[in-house]
Amino acid sequence: MTEIEKQYAHAFSGNAGKTVLAHLRSVTTERILGQNITNDELRWWAAQCALVHQIENFIKRGNSPT
Repeated sequence: MTEIEKQYAHAFSGNAGKTVLAHLRSVTTERILGQNITNDELRWWAAQCALVHQIENFIKRGNSPT
């Protein structure tokens, strides 16, 4: 576990952090895309999802005991 992972876990551990993370999920990974999405929009969405997944991974590793 790195220091930055600990900081992510700390930053998202409170009510405000959990609310923000839930919002990020709702506008990225949980969003349903329409059939008319362009290639550029799809790439933008995929990058946003990757960022949310990275944040979630930092939090998970920051909360792990080792």
